[in-house]
Amino acid sequence: MKYMFAAVMLASAVVGFSEAASAAGGCGPGWYRGPYGGCQPMARRGAVVVVPAPAPVVVVRPRVCPYGFRWYAGRCRPF
Repeated sequence: MKYMFAAVMLASAVVGFSEAASAAGGCGPGWYRGPYGGCQPMARRGAVVVVPAPAPVVVVRPRVCPYGFRWYAGRCRPF
């Protein structure tokens, strides 16, 4: 009985992995279903070029508190 169970588990695993191509709508890896149901390659329009965005400019204004005060919790507070 345990050999039969092991054989059934192995067969179900093989069938489960063989259905991986249908995950993309039956077209296979590298293809997808188009708007009219036909299979189309994923890289239809050529290579994708990603241009990095310029770094943001951060302007930090120093906090100046009067003598005897310090900057704490968003405002000038006495020592």
